[in-house]
Amino acid sequence: MAWLGAFVPGREAVTTGGPLALAGMTVGLLGGSFDPAHAGHVHITRLALAALGLDRVWWLVSPGNPLKSWGPADLDRRLAAARAVMRHPRVEITDIEARLGTRHTAQTLRALARRYPGVRFVWLMGADNLIQFHRWRDWRGIMARVPVAVLPRPGAMPRAGLSPAACAFARARIRAGAARALARSRPPAWVLLPGPRRADSSTEIRDRGGWPG
Repeated sequence: MAWLGAFVPGREAVTTGGPLALAGMTVGLLGGSFDPAHAGHVHITRLALAALGLDRVWWLVSPGNPLKSWGPADLDRRLAAARAVMRHPRVEITDIEARLGTRHTAQTLRALARRYPGVRFVWLMGADNLIQFHRWRDWRGIMARVPVAVLPRPGAMPRAGLSPAACAFARARIRAGAARALARSRPPAWVLLPGPRRADSSTEIRDRGGWPG
């Protein structure tokens, strides 16, 4: 992936050691260890692009997951695997968290807001992550900073809708039918998207030896 900067007359080009983005663009952020990336990640990314009307989705392949006691595979290896599985002209596979030196999502979002003024970010997460979202550092701050789209995952949808975070921000939930307005909504705003679900799991891939450590 090229890390570029450019000037577009009449529209601010925003890059500082990261992917190209233009002020006014809507960009979905899908964070995770991607250890390894799989077809389930591809599925929810394509769903987010279509359902939310996003200009881009960036995969934030993290240096590590603060909620996990073990370390993931080498970052370069995970990036290469992610680029092999996710091929779409509007999707960028990035190591921007490593470049920014951030470890928690709230830190990353603050840093991106400083470096990409005028870009409208949406945090993307699977329904299984919403169930434990209240354990994330400054999770209320994340909800207050960017709109959040929760994507369907098998077996997680009922629990996600009743999770502590969902209950705490019940009044900020928008209808799935209005999802295309989410990216331009003032936070807190979030949506639980319906749709077909894939059962792919990085843990299961590792457990059956499909991704040796």
